[in-house]
Formats: sequence, C-alpha cells, structure tokens
Amino acid sequence: MAESHSESTSESPTTTSSTPAQSATVAISTPQSHYASSSSFPEIPIEIVSEEEMAILDAMLAATRSILPSAIRSAASPSRSPKAIRSVTIFSKRKLSACSDIEDSYLHRFRRNQALSVTDLTGTEWCEKQMENVLCFGRKKANKAMKLGQARHLELEEELVTKVKVKVESNEDKWALKLLSSIAGVNQYLFEGRTRELLLVGFVGGQWIVGIIDEVRKATTEESSDIGPLLIDTKTRVRDTLPAEPQRRNGRFQLMLYKMLWDTVVKEKFATKRFFDYFSLDRHYVLSQDVRDNIASAGIPAQTLEEIVRFYENTFKMLPLANDQLLIRYEFQKDQSIIAEVRFHHDHEWVMKKYTEVTEIWRSEREAEYTPEEERWKCRYCQFAKSCLGNPNLESLASSSPPRETPPLAN
Repeated sequence: MAESHSESTSESPTTTSSTPAQSATVAISTPQSHYASSSSFPEIPIEIVSEEEMAILDAMLAATRSILPSAIRSAASPSRSPKAIRSVTIFSKRKLSACSDIEDSYLHRFRRNQALSVTDLTGTEWCEKQMENVLCFGRKKANKAMKLGQARHLELEEELVTKVKVKVESNEDKWALKLLSSIAGVNQYLFEGRTRELLLVGFVGGQWIVGIIDEVRKATTEESSDIGPLLIDTKTRVRDTLPAEPQRRNGRFQLMLYKMLWDTVVKEKFATKRFFDYFSLDRHYVLSQDVRDNIASAGIPAQTLEEIVRFYENTFKMLPLANDQLLIRYEFQKDQSIIAEVRFHHDHEWVMKKYTEVTEIWRSEREAEYTPEEERWKCRYCQFAKSCLGNPNLESLASSSPPRETPPLAN
C-alpha cells in the first residue's frame, strides 16, 4: 500500500466532538463503501469460484446491475453450465472496476461536498487501479503494521497537542472546530517553534484539498537559510531499511503537496464564497454554545462560521511560505530508532504535473491505469491482486520484485 498515516482514514484535527447520539473525532469524513446484499444473486459453486472471487463478483454485480448486458446477467442463472459460470468469473476479473463505467466522476460520487485529501492523491499516485477499486469495493481493515504506525503518530501528536471533546450540533460546528484547530496549531508554531498534526484546507488548481501535516517546525540556521517553516513527515518501517524508490517517490509527492497547499493558503485569498457553496455551509450560522465557549477560551471573539473562516485566513497570512527544503524521517517500528532522515527540495513543476495526473482520475477525465510493469511487485500487498487484469496471475510477480529489505511502509 502507499505510504500514509491517520489522514488515510480520517482527516483528524486536534479537537474531538461528542453528541448525545454519538462521540466521534471531528474529521473530514470519507464515505464508506456500501455493499449490496448478495442474497439476491444465485449461489455459485465453490469448486468453480473462490470465496475472494465470489465477493468481488457480488460487489461488481451490485454496482453495475443496470448496465450489464442481458447476456451476462442470464449467464449467472443457476441453471447454466459451469462453463457459463466460468465466463462470468472471467468477466468479473476484467470488469473488477466496472463502476468506472458509470457516467459520473469519482469526485461527485465519492467526495461530494467534501475535499480531496492528500491521502486520496498519494493513494492514486501509488496505483490508480487500486484506488479505483478501493472506491468501488472498499478497503480491508488496517493490518498490524499499519495500526502500530497509526499508534506511533498519535503518540507523537500527544507530545505537543492536548485533545478536547466538544459537543457539536451541525456541520458548521464541525468546520469551526477544524479551523480552530488549525489556528491553534499555527499559534503553537509561532510561540514554541513547532507543532504537529496541522490541518490545512485550501483551493488548489480548481479543487478543494485537505491535508494534515505531521510536523511543522522552525528550521535551524544550519539546516537552511530559508526562514520558512520546515515541513516534516515521519514514516514508520517494519524493517530497519529504507524503502524502495516508488515508496520514496510517493513520500516526496506527499510532502510537496503539503508545501503546495501551505503556500496556497498563505499567499492567495481564501475562496470564501466557494468554500461555503461547495461544502453546503451557512456562513451566518450561529455556532452552538459549546463550540462558542471553546472558541472563546482560545481568545477568539467569534459567533459564526464566517468569522472563524476569516480568522483562519488572517492567521495564515502572517506566515511565510513553507521552506523549500522538505524532510522525511524513517523510523524503525521495533524500537523507534531513526533509520534515516531524507532531505530534498520542492519541485513545483514535478508536483503540479503529478497533481494534474491524479486529479484527472478523480474527475474522470481519463481512465485509471495499472501500475507500471517494473512496479508490479506492489501487487503482493494489494487486496485486489488475484482478480486484477494488471496482475493476471501471481506467478508474474516473481519477475518484478524489489529487494527483500524494502517492504511497504507501515504508515
């Protein structure tokens, strides 16, 4: 899988919320994939179709029932021969991403009234087809290594940040707390020289983007003559080795996206009207009492979401552009020792080219592509490998393997 952290499941700021009905982290939500019940489809014999293929076939049929040719639908009849059933299985492999045939963009279907996250973008760069299939059929639960990585990020965050539970009553309340979290993070950076898990939201290249920067700190004079804040991401490793180049490239893309997002928020006027329109928010909505009390305790005299948005914009206008030097810290999961700190410079042309390529997928301006032949070793770690046309059989992985010491990052 692509390198990522908590952002992959929820864009979580430093404040949590709780309502009488539920308690949840205030976050930019990621819509869950909804599986249609397989009870309406005929049972396919186990000796012909494996359990994994059956699950994928059911999801594919549920997602595309209205667009499947009648000949294919009739082939699934229990009265048909094993040969006909096999043909459906082959069809399911070829059409694993059949929901891409529906004439609607992934943005509209899966991120309506939501921002694209940096994790959405880096996941697409890692493998376009995998991201397409995750959107259509859902993602497996985090494995042990991923959970350890997420726990480590939480541990690092708690070194600098104290979370507070606040009861929210509306989406306006949630957004107010998210932006308040960003404002608090910037203030911590200005007064203490460092902050963690800083949420940013900005309008970049015609699209709302949200990201949570792992760490922001002031660079020392030995590190850089640039006065801009240094953006850092910590990635935990199962083995005490550096990752393969595709993983390092993905990490560079992630941090360059953060810089691009930071610089956009700092130097450009915040698209206030677009913000309220796109996220379907009422700018004049008077925030709930608990939220207003929390805002007041931070020394901000705001009653409405519009006032908080104005404070968010003005806060970032005080800051310089992010440092042109970026830093990825690779940490060994076993003992939290530092494997390496990799520094590199921002490449605006490269990141904009990559950004354009991946957003084309989300806007359905082009078809998702399979990962390049030389990177097909990624399929070892993909839940869709056995049914993906880009990986017709597992034996093909043997000819495309990275060094054994470079497994995917845990986070």
